[in-house]
Amino acid sequence: MKIPKLFWVFAIFTCAAIYAVYTKWNFYYRRKGVDKGLEKQLGVEISRKDEAVLYGIMFDAGSTGTRIHVFQFAQKPEELPRLIDTTFKALKPGLSAYADNVDKSAEGINELLAVAKETVPMHLWKSTPLVLKATAGLRLLPEEKAQKLLDKVKDIFQESPFFIGNNCVSIMDGSDEGISAWITVNFLTDSLNNPTKKCVGMLDLGGGSTQITFHPSTETSIENSTAEHIISFNLFNTTYKLNSHSYLGFGLMSARLAILGGVEGQALKEGEELTSPCLSLNYQGEWEHAKIMYKIKGQKTGRPLFESCHNEISKVLNKKIHEIARIKDLDFYAFSYYYELAVDAGLIDKKKGGILPVRKFESAAKKVCKTMEIQLEKHPFLCMDLTYISLLLKELGFPKNRILKLAQKINNIETSWALGAILHYMDSLHML
Repeated sequence: MKIPKLFWVFAIFTCAAIYAVYTKWNFYYRRKGVDKGLEKQLGVEISRKDEAVLYGIMFDAGSTGTRIHVFQFAQKPEELPRLIDTTFKALKPGLSAYADNVDKSAEGINELLAVAKETVPMHLWKSTPLVLKATAGLRLLPEEKAQKLLDKVKDIFQESPFFIGNNCVSIMDGSDEGISAWITVNFLTDSLNNPTKKCVGMLDLGGGSTQITFHPSTETSIENSTAEHIISFNLFNTTYKLNSHSYLGFGLMSARLAILGGVEGQALKEGEELTSPCLSLNYQGEWEHAKIMYKIKGQKTGRPLFESCHNEISKVLNKKIHEIARIKDLDFYAFSYYYELAVDAGLIDKKKGGILPVRKFESAAKKVCKTMEIQLEKHPFLCMDLTYISLLLKELGFPKNRILKLAQKINNIETSWALGAILHYMDSLHML
């Protein structure tokens, strides 16, 4: 039977169309370093809008707790990824609290892994990177103890169904933590790869360390900066040079311990207690830090509480924090304990955040300290913490009239370093 010419024309046209579609997507995935034949194995899912849907899992092993962030992204060819959903859960205490009982850390890690399994579709497990980054809590531990904890986590991760890449379990140095937080803020404010927007600086005050990271405005600023603080990295086909400073031991909880006269990881002897001029004279209580319970009480100085506290904290910070030039004209976001203390002092709304001049921290400290001279505060450390923040910002070089943007969330997404870290990690693996 003779086949009509129209049939052959239709067949050729159909084959050409199929080939064109195949070529388009095959080129796209090869450009990303993903072989088309491994598409299903790597779990790349294409939506009807030609978007790849993918996930990333980041464990934040901080000094005060371990948190899991599960991020869902959508990405069109040749565009930056869009964050479309997040899942979060936190457990206390921090991983470092299990330094002397490593096996006990497994329970919390497995509980958080269960969250990831519930969130990520099963067919995408093998392609979803699983990463743990530890911060100041583990940086403050002896190297051998920290490594045992990391090895335990990696063993657990290896048994999970997720993608385990090189360096998936590690301790971040302070600069990396600052850079990751900077990426988060500038990704959420749509400032990356956007010539119409100016990148913003980042201030982060964690429990064990504090960071300041910003993009120098000119090449001259970069040249005048100390080489060790200029960090260069690639992200989304762009090279960034950032000025990043990190101070281990100057996060809020570690600073409290130093102001009280304690030593990190060292328990008090029987009958010993820590005293501080930053606490109400009549205050006596207990404070737990890194699984160690300390007995603490106020100290009589004969001077106003703010003045005596200010002097004590000045000694702790003396020549430890370096003033950074050329930050006076940059916009800065501040989060973590900067945000929480501003909320505790009634300076900003808990849900909305806000903007305020640096001097507000000092004025709030004076007010709270004055009140604590008369009556005990529900928050016994509030005078100390606010005074510490006001002096820390001064040491960093922020003038009193400098405006800070305090945010717990931007576009309803938490402003932690975790998002920036997973973006950088996935981009380095050519997953984005």
